[in-house]
Amino acid sequence: MQHQYDDGGRAAAGFKGDARDCAVRAIAIATGQDYRAVYDEINRIGKKHGSRSRTGVFRETVDEYLRGLGWTWTPTMKVGAGCSVHLRSDELPTGNLVVRCSRHFAAVIDGVLRDTFDSSRGGTRCVYGYWRPA
Repeated sequence: MQHQYDDGGRAAAGFKGDARDCAVRAIAIATGQDYRAVYDEINRIGKKHGSRSRTGVFRETVDEYLRGLGWTWTPTMKVGAGCSVHLRSDELPTGNLVVRCSRHFAAVIDGVLRDTFDSSRGGTRCVYGYWRPA
């Protein structure tokens, strides 16, 4: 899978240093929304779930945020069934996606991984599912 560096507008929003902000980054990139706006809304929703934009966002927070935008979830893995979809362009649909992997969210746009690092693990990383516009 091709990788393109993209911080989702984090630096432009004035943020510096390391953060565990993959969910905010992925959502900002895939939806085209402003990083700061996503960051603030994730923090608001995250109060219910105990998650924070800078230190790690729980799946429930991301689910609520993207559901609110009208995006739909497609699971790609079932308990006990093993991994059937990997972070590879030939195993994911085209369009704008927010993919959920083990302990990571990433944006994939038309088969290109857009993130601050190549999180595909050489095409072996399992995708639990993905969000896309309805």
